[in-house]
Amino acid sequence: MELGRERAEDWWEVEALYDLCFAPGREALSSYRLRDGVGPVPELCLWLRDETGALVAAIRHWPVRVGGAPVLLLGPVAVHPTRQGEGLAGLLIRESLARAAALGWARVLLVGDAPYYARFGFSRLEGVEMPPPTNPDRVLGRELTRGAWAGVSGQVTRWVEAGS
Repeated sequence: MELGRERAEDWWEVEALYDLCFAPGREALSSYRLRDGVGPVPELCLWLRDETGALVAAIRHWPVRVGGAPVLLLGPVAVHPTRQGEGLAGLLIRESLARAAALGWARVLLVGDAPYYARFGFSRLEGVEMPPPTNPDRVLGRELTRGAWAGVSGQVTRWVEAGS
C-alpha cells in the first residue's frame, strides 16, 4: 500500500472515488457549501493506492471558521467498496490528524457517526452549529492541542483569511 499526497492531477480520480462511495447529490450537503470557492488544505489531502497503483482510499481537509477561530473540517474520507473493512479509513484519519497537528492546527470538526469517530478521539461539540439541515448530534470535534475547543462556539462559516 502506498500513501501519498493528492496532487492536482489526482483530483478527478479522487472525485470519482467519492462519487462511487457516497450517495448522488453529496455536493448538496451543508458541508459542501462551506467548501465553495475554498481550496482544501493540500498537505492534508491524502490517498492510498494498492500494489497495482489503483486508488483505494482518500481523505481531504478544508479550512473553516467557528466563531472566527480557525478549524479544520475533516472530510470526505472514502474507501473503495472492495477494500472496506481493512482499516484504510482509520489509517488516513490518524495520519492526517498527526500531520494537521504538526502543521499547527489546533482543532478539527466533522459531521459523522459518533460511535465510529470516537475511536479517533472525536466527540459531540456543544455550541457549534453547522449550516442546516445538519443533525447536531453528528457535529463532532477533536482537539489537536489541549483546550483548543474551550470558548470556541457559534456558526461554522466559510474560510476567510483574517483581515480580509
